[in-house]
Order: sequence, then C-alpha cells, then structure tokens
Amino acid sequence: MAEEIVITEEMRALIGIESTPWAHEVTTTSVRAFARGVGYTDLVYYDVEAAQAAGYRSLPCPPTYLGTPIFIPGQSSETFSGPKEDGPTLEHGLPNLLDGGTETEYLADICAGDTLHVSSSIADLSIREGKSTGKMLIVTRETRCINQNGDLVARQRGQAIFY
Repeated sequence: MAEEIVITEEMRALIGIESTPWAHEVTTTSVRAFARGVGYTDLVYYDVEAAQAAGYRSLPCPPTYLGTPIFIPGQSSETFSGPKEDGPTLEHGLPNLLDGGTETEYLADICAGDTLHVSSSIADLSIREGKSTGKMLIVTRETRCINQNGDLVARQRGQAIFY
C-alpha cells in the first residue's frame, strides 16, 4: 500500500501528448462477432438490410465497439494489437492496477466499412484515498476516433487506478 504518491512535473508534462494514430477496421464480421459476444440480438447488428431500413449505411458498431486494431507484425503489441509504442510512458512505480471504468461519447454513426484512426492521451492525473488501498493514482486517458473522412466520430474517457 502506497503511503505517499506525488504527481511530479515530469508526470504532468505528459498530459495532452497524443499517441500516434493507429488504424482500426470496422467490418461486417467484426460487428457481428462483437454483437454476438455480448449478447445483442437486434438484427441491425447482423443484417445489412435491417440496418439500412433503420437508417444506417451498413451494420452499426454496437455500444463500446470501436473497430479492431490492425495487427502489423513487428509494429503491433502482441497483447492488444495496437502500436507497440503508444506514446510516452508514465513512470509511477505503483505495482497494482484497477480498471476505473470507461465512458464513450458517440458523435456520429460508426458502421461496417469505416476505418477509424485512433489516438489517445493522458487527460488528467489525480490522487485519491481508498479505504482498503490507501493512496491511489488515478490516470484519466482520452481516446479519439477519427473516421476515413477526417470526422471525429467518438471519444472515450477511461480511468486506470494505480496503487
């Protein structure tokens, strides 16, 4: 349990530095697989005609699905398929990690056939006291998704809790 956590100037200097954009593909197969995996049964996620009848260009991305990162051997992370180097590393020395949740804001439809260019940055750093964990470092990241037309179509804010 960390007794004291300090947010240094070096750590604060990383706020706002954006990672290199990485391409994510949205395909009919990936939309269907994600929808099936989370238990969605609405036909708009499976049948292109049903999606178009509902006003979509093609199968829409189910909530929280923002495409699949394109895997490139030697350049991609073996775990998450995004870039190996995803911006500067926040050095904090804390061994434990909890997922603090993610919020997604959709600014336009994302449909099968789209390619998203996804980048992220640290948006905020804060310290909180937990009852069982003691001091915690809360790292808030913002992820931006820009489609093939250059439009910002989604923004995610997620928190990682280190202690």
